[in-house]
Amino acid sequence: MFQNILCPVNFDPISLSVLDAAVDLARANHGKLHLLYVVPTPRESFGEPVPLEQFSPPEHEARQQLERVAAERIKERAPYDVTVASGDPAMEILNAAAGQEIDVVVMATHGRKGLKRLVLGSVAERVIRESPRPVLTIRPS
Repeated sequence: MFQNILCPVNFDPISLSVLDAAVDLARANHGKLHLLYVVPTPRESFGEPVPLEQFSPPEHEARQQLERVAAERIKERAPYDVTVASGDPAMEILNAAAGQEIDVVVMATHGRKGLKRLVLGSVAERVIRESPRPVLTIRPS
């Protein structure tokens, strides 16, 4: 049923625990896991991109970290590939879901409510609303 599973990871403990659930889903369905890390591109107040070097690791460092996480957490339990992109996290997740033959997106949600959600926004909420594929969200316990 779920042969191609997209799992966005941002290296925090919540997304890493969701990665374990995505591995289990891939394994149960004899599917492939597609890991995605998005290097966020901050925007200045007028919408112009801000140079990434001052905020987050460059893409090659992020790829190395993602490959290391995959090797440690997935090992040989399921086939996988890794992709690193730069930009708006929600938009890049949506692009990856639409651009590949993805059957389901498995991602973390922080479960923020009220003012925190309004101020910080929600990548998961936007992906749920706009995704061309089903989205399975997992909240931290």
